[in-house]
Amino acid sequence: MASFKRISPGNWSFRYKYIDIISGKQREIKRRGFQSKPLAEKAYEELKRSIQIGFDSAPNETLVEFLKYWLKEYKEDKIAKNTFRLHERNIKNHIVPYFQNLKLSDLSYKLYQQFINHLIKKNYSKRTVEIIHGTMYGAMQKAKLLKKIHDNPCTDVSIYSAKEKREKENKTAIKFIPYEKIEPFLDAALSDNYTYYIFFRFLIETGVRKGEALALQWSNVDLISNRIRINQSLDYEAESEEELFSDTKTYHSTREIPIPNRLAIDLRSHKVRQYDNIFRLKEAYNNQLDLVFCRENGTPLPKSTLFNAFRRILKKTNLPALSIHTLRHTHAVLLLESNVEMKYIQEALGHGSMQITSDIYTHVSKKIETDAIERFENHTKDIILGGIIRE
Repeated sequence: MASFKRISPGNWSFRYKYIDIISGKQREIKRRGFQSKPLAEKAYEELKRSIQIGFDSAPNETLVEFLKYWLKEYKEDKIAKNTFRLHERNIKNHIVPYFQNLKLSDLSYKLYQQFINHLIKKNYSKRTVEIIHGTMYGAMQKAKLLKKIHDNPCTDVSIYSAKEKREKENKTAIKFIPYEKIEPFLDAALSDNYTYYIFFRFLIETGVRKGEALALQWSNVDLISNRIRINQSLDYEAESEEELFSDTKTYHSTREIPIPNRLAIDLRSHKVRQYDNIFRLKEAYNNQLDLVFCRENGTPLPKSTLFNAFRRILKKTNLPALSIHTLRHTHAVLLLESNVEMKYIQEALGHGSMQITSDIYTHVSKKIETDAIERFENHTKDIILGGIIRE
């Protein structure tokens, strides 16, 4: 039931009471600021139709309220802890202070672009702005699916200029260590420190993520059948040893993969080294964690130590500055260069679909390009030049 009221000349309002189909409770919506009664009636009819098809079930819900609901119901305990914390920080430190009491239904394309511009003016890096945008886009997409809003106001946002987009595409091209540089890299790692050598070697040979390798326990390593099970990741922000291990990045990231026999042999030797440390340190060795890759006392390898070691080894090998994640890409490229089927690569890397794997890694290796054109030339030489060479 709706009632209309003339507040002042050129200022009409309406009040609409209805039963929320989700909660079963009576709700009331008030709107004002219409220049005439017919305009107020038109707005009422549009609102009524929206409610009937499921929109606007919580008309006074603020953007901040929905974001908190989205975090609690759709993200908490459903995504990796680090990813959850990232969304949480983005909302608390950037989105809430800016939008404050803005209603969810009032967020527009224009207001959202102004928010993005505000972040850029505060001298945040464009990558940081992208990450904050990712939080908002995901949340608003869910709001759209829940029929709380008609459209996602975070689409088609401008963060980079055309020139910056081109530069970004060049910078974000997949980076990996070329196959001819892998042996010098591993030689340099071995001469630097055995622990770093076996860790970086493991990443190249398996393609697992850094956090997955750091959380790998001997109980998930089968050196008889040469297989490892990836079912957790190391959480460097854990407040206690009980919280040290978190879920893998996605559902598909939990996987069991084979390892080369040569790596299995070296892991056996690595295990013997650890037994020496356990025998030598006795109670001082943290045997409860059961980590494959760890410090001499069995505790996790410090993130900063790994980064510094990797940077140092790259420099010794005359390689450019790269991230440790590059070793995962290196493994994928080596599989592609070995003509391994894309489906196997997808499952080994723990990607959600084969399309993701293909989009990331196709056309990244000069060797693949060379082999492809050679195969093409051999296959088509008789077709192009003719089956018989006439004298």
